[in-house]
Amino acid sequence: MADSAIPTVDLSPFFTDGDEDGKKKAKEVIRQACSDYGFFQVVNHGVPLALMNRAMDLSKTFFAFPDEEKLKCAPPASDAPVPGGYNKQPERSPDKNEYVLMFPPGSSFNVFPTNPPEFQKILEEMFTYFTNTAQLMEIILSDCLGLSPNFLKEYNEDRSWDLMAAMHYFAATDTENTGVSEHEDLNLISFVFQDEIGGLEVQKDGQWIPVPPIQDTLIVNVSDVIQVLSNNRFKSATHRVVRTKGRNRHSFAFFYNLQGDKWVEPLAQFTTEIGEPPKYRGFVYKDYLALRKRNLTHPPSKREDFINITHYSIST
Repeated sequence: MADSAIPTVDLSPFFTDGDEDGKKKAKEVIRQACSDYGFFQVVNHGVPLALMNRAMDLSKTFFAFPDEEKLKCAPPASDAPVPGGYNKQPERSPDKNEYVLMFPPGSSFNVFPTNPPEFQKILEEMFTYFTNTAQLMEIILSDCLGLSPNFLKEYNEDRSWDLMAAMHYFAATDTENTGVSEHEDLNLISFVFQDEIGGLEVQKDGQWIPVPPIQDTLIVNVSDVIQVLSNNRFKSATHRVVRTKGRNRHSFAFFYNLQGDKWVEPLAQFTTEIGEPPKYRGFVYKDYLALRKRNLTHPPSKREDFINITHYSIST
């Protein structure tokens, strides 16, 4: 296992006026991290530590309830691409976890727990803060790619498809120690806030690098859409969660998403304008979402048969 750490970036220069040198240095680290890892960590990111800690405490309280209590906020049948509310991985899935999924506050797809009573309010606050930080990160990534500052914002202006999950991973047993099998996120940008148990690992050069939990730190990874748009300039990192024997793990994950009807393909700035061939064929985002959803609902018998972004790769 690799013993190097993923980079940590201080975002405080972006919340004050005048520190252009601090912004430049932060962007340099982020640009390199997105090329090398697809992962980095941020501090002074704008999400209050007290809110993060309170959300984690309430999440642990909720998941400690018996199943009959948690199932009170199970999602009804709907046309949502993924169901809001309490969900549990199918028994046949190797990923042993349960989660509460929410869409933007006010969405009709949300089904909130009523116990603990404060949980809904805290989840909505967390969602709003995560959205604000993701919008800042969107501007930073546009600049790191040499695009106009508002490019990704204008390309991805619909916020109704964003998702946040409060997650509980069951303790490992003598025969099971995986939490979420290795994968890449399919959206644009993801945030992770994990408890003291840790378990998140990112792959680089065939080795797994642990991402230890650090208080008041958000883990950021660019995802499949960014990798395709940049024609592989930025990496959608392969990552996983390894569960700890005898210890439950809790985390929050925020997925800054894309509207389902959006067309995704390598940008001309990274292909025709510089004489490079596209590495992916274009696709409608919701079609890819449906393929990835099927990985969960009807998991293949072999891990190598799971669909990922290579489904759209162009052979050279």
